[in-house]
Amino acid sequence: MLTAFGALTSFVGHAQTTANGKVNGTITTSQKPVESASIGLLRAKDSSVVKLAVSDKSGQFLIENVKEGKYLVAVQSIGHTKYYSTSFDITTANPLHSLNSIELKVASKELSAVTVVSQKPLIEQKIDRTVVNVEASVTNTGSNALEVLEKSPGISIDKDGNISLKGKAGVQVFIDGRPSYLSGQDLANMLRNMQSSQLDQLEIMTNPPAKYDAAGNSGIINIKTKKNKQVGYNGSVTAGYGQGVYPKANESVNMNYRDGKINLFGNGSYSYRERFQTLTIQRKFIDSATKAVTSNFDQQNNLKNHDESWTGKIGMDYFASKKTTLGVVVNGSTSTSQFGSRGFINIADPNYVLLSQTKAISDNDQSWKNFSTNFNIRQVLDTTGSEITSDLDYISYKSGNGQQVTNSYFNSTGGILAGSKPDTLLGNLPQDIDIYSIKVDYLKPLKNGRFEAGFKSSFVKTDNNAGYDSLINSKLVHDFGRSNHFVYKENINALYVNYSSTISKKISGQFGLRMEQTNSDGDQITTNIDFKRNYVQLFPTVYLQYQANVKNVYVLNYGKRISRPNYQDMNPFVTFLDRYTYQQGNPNLQPQFSHNIELTHTYNNFLTTTLNYTKTTDIIQDVLEQNTAKNESYIKKTNIANQRQFGISVNAFFPITKWWTSNIYVNVFNNQFNGIINGDAVSIGATTGMTNINEQFKFNKGWGAELSGFGRTAGVEGIFHIKAFGAMNFGLSKQVMKNKGSLRLSVRDFLWSQRIQGESKYSNIDAHFQQYQDSRVLNVSFTYRFMKGKVNTPQRKRGGAGEEASRVKSGDSQ
Repeated sequence: MLTAFGALTSFVGHAQTTANGKVNGTITTSQKPVESASIGLLRAKDSSVVKLAVSDKSGQFLIENVKEGKYLVAVQSIGHTKYYSTSFDITTANPLHSLNSIELKVASKELSAVTVVSQKPLIEQKIDRTVVNVEASVTNTGSNALEVLEKSPGISIDKDGNISLKGKAGVQVFIDGRPSYLSGQDLANMLRNMQSSQLDQLEIMTNPPAKYDAAGNSGIINIKTKKNKQVGYNGSVTAGYGQGVYPKANESVNMNYRDGKINLFGNGSYSYRERFQTLTIQRKFIDSATKAVTSNFDQQNNLKNHDESWTGKIGMDYFASKKTTLGVVVNGSTSTSQFGSRGFINIADPNYVLLSQTKAISDNDQSWKNFSTNFNIRQVLDTTGSEITSDLDYISYKSGNGQQVTNSYFNSTGGILAGSKPDTLLGNLPQDIDIYSIKVDYLKPLKNGRFEAGFKSSFVKTDNNAGYDSLINSKLVHDFGRSNHFVYKENINALYVNYSSTISKKISGQFGLRMEQTNSDGDQITTNIDFKRNYVQLFPTVYLQYQANVKNVYVLNYGKRISRPNYQDMNPFVTFLDRYTYQQGNPNLQPQFSHNIELTHTYNNFLTTTLNYTKTTDIIQDVLEQNTAKNESYIKKTNIANQRQFGISVNAFFPITKWWTSNIYVNVFNNQFNGIINGDAVSIGATTGMTNINEQFKFNKGWGAELSGFGRTAGVEGIFHIKAFGAMNFGLSKQVMKNKGSLRLSVRDFLWSQRIQGESKYSNIDAHFQQYQDSRVLNVSFTYRFMKGKVNTPQRKRGGAGEEASRVKSGDSQ
């Protein structure tokens, strides 16, 4: 890490003394700005690429850090003919060259023979977010969305698939600007079923403005799927195969058609995946009063999954007039999963003398169905750009989980334990969730800024009816002690205002305030116990930007956020791994609140450094508890503590040669937890380092390669101390069929080093675990792109439902 930082510092110093030139300009077509045009700075003598840039929303671009020499500029944009400037010189006397307005010409309407390959960099750093361009990484081939996230700056995935951003849990995941409506292991399951071939960009926002829901302790990750922008038709098809210990396969198709006032779009995918996981746990059972060890458990579980999923989206935009646009989007998905666990538990006395062994067989047959629809309207009010947008959403989730757990008991010599009989527990765990949401936003451009306001109202109902039966003497007997029917209803109403303005030539600001009223009602029908909660909270946000000069920009921001408990985590029903290990919900969970402050410095549009501080109260975390008398261990969510975090992150993207570019991200943070667990005061803290490195190589004749990896030092995740781990990836790519096709091959985690180990030691808890899975995978894929038409502005596909569904739990729990 220190070597990389030293090399980085050396590079910056070299760039400051030998490369001070700048090239800027504006890209337009028919007197309108062109966004996302690819600009290449070429050497005049051989047309080799020196630097790349992308035009912003106003069509402007700036290329800095240019050495002395003779250059020309090439501009590409879908649906337009390629533009080449005349050559020009960058010298010490004349370091700035302005191209002014570059007018692109619309290409022939018949573009079936033209394919433009993206030239965007892997990482783009913007004022309020970090953008990851998914297709810019070869090693994303054949991977799923969760694996793409795992490689991204500041993001880490724990052993259960939970997402953290800069060492903080509670991330909200959006899809095309709409909440994903899932959380925890169910969010991980959805992301595993979403293929990288469907993804365009990841937007990482650590402190979102007031327009967004206040939910999410550590911010928002917006996953943007591929969108096409042409009149006519265009799309792509992708087929891929992966081989680890077990096979994986994925196929997808993306389509867009625009004619007159109608725009149709859609995509679909299929995924097949087999995988394994090995989990070993060593536990000491300690008497709470005497602190003496009463028994030792040594447990191993071998888990196998077989998953299939189908997803689809179809939508239409109707351009009723120049000022009015109507839209509808329908999404659907279904998945099935067969999950089996084969394990054994060795039970020993305090001196590790074996007393007995339990063999556990657990089988789960899971299904998950999702349907959602969004209706949206955009109405422009005047010539200044004032507009009102509204969204109406309905989402339905239905899942089923049939579970069978069988335990057999043996003595230390392998014989049947005296007086014991095998026991079998059968579970039927259906779940129905309905979400309704309405949202209206108003935007008013001002002379030196803009004003925004809006409201949102959502209603959620979850129905979980967990029924368990025990098989006793070949007869089913209902288990009233473990069964539970839980219905939860929640209504959230929100209002917000947001104002942004230029304060002076160098200072600009954005100020927002959001108010959310929460009304919730939980009913445990089985036990006839219910609860009601009503509260109102204010969530301010402040952004201040200071542009010291053309190379140095500072941004200071503050925001307050809330993380409400997941719906399923409040349901007190029990999920079993074996006779001695289970997970239980907690209806007494309270929301957690966080205060986030960040100071960011961007140097020369390539080096970004961020200092952050976060204070979180009533933090929701997994707590490991034990029943020493029954030798049982169980995990449940609890408001265990307050957390304080401070840290620093550095991100740099720079070219090493004309064919080699490097992106380095380093984050160091300190987490400190202080709270009461099981009646004992607990203080857990550690400093953790994380890094993401991506090296990209571009060769002649359409060949490319990539070497990437991530790693983290030892650290804490709630009450667990996690040891260091990481992974390395390698990929190759080749453009074929006149750049209409792409062949990609990659090996993910080729060292098979993504193995997670940890421990939890506090009060009377002393547990250690080791986990590894089918993470070393060889992937190969082929993508074919087709198009016919001309460029057009993209359709609006954003919905308005809030963070409600981000708290849903569903399908695959492994």
